[in-house]
Amino acid sequence: MDGIQRGVIMADWQPTACILCECNCGLEVQLEGRRLAKLRGDKRHPISRGYACEKPHRLDHYQNGPHRLTTPLRRTADGGFEEIGWDVAIREVAARLAAVRDTYGGASIFYYGGGGQGNHLPGAYATATRAALGSVFKSSALAQEKTGEFWVADRMLGGQTRADFEHCDVAMFLGKNPWHSHSIARARVTLKEIAQDPARTLIVVDPRRTETAALADIHLQVRPGTDAWLLSAMVALLLAEDRLDHAFLAEADGLDAVRAAFADVDVAACCARAGVDEALVREAVDRIAGARAFASFEDLGVQMSRHSTLVSYLHRLVWLLTGSYGKPGTHYTPTGLVRFASGASGHRSPVVGAPIISGLVPCNVIAEEILTDHPGRYRAMIVEAANPAHSLADGPLMREALGALDTLVVIDVALSETAQLADYVLPAASQLEKAEATFFNFEFPKNAFHLRRRLLEPPPGALPEAEIHARLCEALGAFDDAAVAPLRAAAEKGLPALGAAFMQRVLAHPKLKRYASVLLYRALGPVLPPDLAEGAVLLGLAFRAAMDHGPALARAGFGGPPPMAAMALFQAILDAPSGVVFSESRWEDVRPKTAGGRIQLALEDLLAELGRLAEPDPEDVDFPYVLAAGERRSFTANTIIRDPAWRKRDRDGALRMSPADAARLGVATGDRVRLSTRRGAVVVVVEVSDTMQAGHLALPNGLGLSGRGTEPAGVAPNELTSAADRDPFAGTPHHKYVRARVEVA
Repeated sequence: MDGIQRGVIMADWQPTACILCECNCGLEVQLEGRRLAKLRGDKRHPISRGYACEKPHRLDHYQNGPHRLTTPLRRTADGGFEEIGWDVAIREVAARLAAVRDTYGGASIFYYGGGGQGNHLPGAYATATRAALGSVFKSSALAQEKTGEFWVADRMLGGQTRADFEHCDVAMFLGKNPWHSHSIARARVTLKEIAQDPARTLIVVDPRRTETAALADIHLQVRPGTDAWLLSAMVALLLAEDRLDHAFLAEADGLDAVRAAFADVDVAACCARAGVDEALVREAVDRIAGARAFASFEDLGVQMSRHSTLVSYLHRLVWLLTGSYGKPGTHYTPTGLVRFASGASGHRSPVVGAPIISGLVPCNVIAEEILTDHPGRYRAMIVEAANPAHSLADGPLMREALGALDTLVVIDVALSETAQLADYVLPAASQLEKAEATFFNFEFPKNAFHLRRRLLEPPPGALPEAEIHARLCEALGAFDDAAVAPLRAAAEKGLPALGAAFMQRVLAHPKLKRYASVLLYRALGPVLPPDLAEGAVLLGLAFRAAMDHGPALARAGFGGPPPMAAMALFQAILDAPSGVVFSESRWEDVRPKTAGGRIQLALEDLLAELGRLAEPDPEDVDFPYVLAAGERRSFTANTIIRDPAWRKRDRDGALRMSPADAARLGVATGDRVRLSTRRGAVVVVVEVSDTMQAGHLALPNGLGLSGRGTEPAGVAPNELTSAADRDPFAGTPHHKYVRARVEVA
């Protein structure tokens, strides 16, 4: 690779990006051989502009962790693994999956994953393999978190929305601690700017006094799982006091139905149920209603808790009733390179009949879809860059389901808990050993895309997912070289010739269109610089963006007919190692994308659910605590990094509890307690923290893999969660509301 030699410290800084949260801030890396010796924020990145938190400085623990795989593995009769060559692996995997398809139908082959943070191109290439197999059903981590919000947003506004925190005067974070979980550009800088400006207000809704809550002007410290009551009170106050933007609401339908549903909401009772002082709630509502520009953000703290889909609806009512949409400092619909969030398709999963939202089967029903004699059950799975045995609710049940499959194929960089159950494991290149990108492009009005160049060659034996899927498609007979040759010849003449050939030979051909991603990789990949080959699929996405968002692309400099704009955009992406602004939207163009072009305020099923909040909660004397499973801290992000050595503090991932609960139990920081739920029990280390309220516990993900160079440190929270504890609408799990018991160990 240009400018990099193994074993030599290079003075040059190489551009890349972080892979530990959706922001994917631009980074520069200085390499020492294969080590990421030094990292810093990339000032040339158009969104992060040199910003980086402390987490990316630990990325060498990901790239050079002890868990890497470099050889395909095949399950042996005695339950172990044997190493096999790539030709054998591709041939046998294709044959096993084809046999399932031919016997039971392609719908019986389930796909899970498609890439972790900043590792999204595998999902694009996997579409071709799924097409060759006739695979219909899929899921990913998004179905653990966001599908309830997607469903609500699609029905109310016709698409997903984000918020402009840079220009708001009132900001609210709901179940969100951006100090650690980010999700907004330059999160800590932005939070400090809001908190330090006396003309601006920061509101945080969270059971714990998080780092963000500590900065807040108003901390609505709800009892765990009571956000729906708090938001009901806020909406009821806006309606009762007529703090509405009537001019804005002239473009909305359903206001009368919403008024009627909230007419009998008892604000005082809701505040008491949420455990928040009514006067403080009224102050927060007054600030929101009086704001020049109100921006808000909901995240996993409410999206993995009770009433999560209802909460997403109530949250949107708060900012829609106040007209906080379509003007600077409020909410907007981003112009993305791809649209990955949508509503319910009308289709349902074959066994449970769960709704499929944004194309995703709810994660919490996957095991039920397998562990049955139903003729439509899933019989094979392809798991790619994901680890459902560890990351989905009810780990024991999920492992039982994976073990009951006819065939399980895992594509990953490590022998994860899921890979340990597989029939075949195909070792992939890491996020830094191939060209990669992120599709979480949510900025406004200027939006950017970053195709990261390969930093390092993959170790011998590991392949980029693009190559794996291309080989699988060829082995499955999806296409032959006769389909690729004209495209390759056109690519060698340049992008204009390839663009014309791609439109004529692929986009206009129904069969070949299904394999567009790997056809582009086979035709264009060899023509691109080696460190950008996997980015070939982006040409197809550029065509789609040019057709869907022509004016916004033109304002960013990519005008003309769609083919010309697409090729200019694709070339700019290739030429911009730190990312490129690809669209420039206008606030006046922010409009609902619903069928009638109007905001839909009244969702009847969720208004009916609102009425059920009056029902009392049964007391749970056996499990009196509420556990928030999977809390993010300074040295936790997601489970991409499994090496415990990256944690400078809290190596064991302690169970946080309040001083009052610790005194009642007679324990102190460093003691061990037995933590039990209805699903399981573990022994954990205690951290007494005054950020916790009585009755509330928090536990991060444990790290490490048994027998793979490091022993586990901490607890896998999904050994304690139940797949049955899920939202009734979207099926998202209640990871942040797990009833628990604590006893001295």
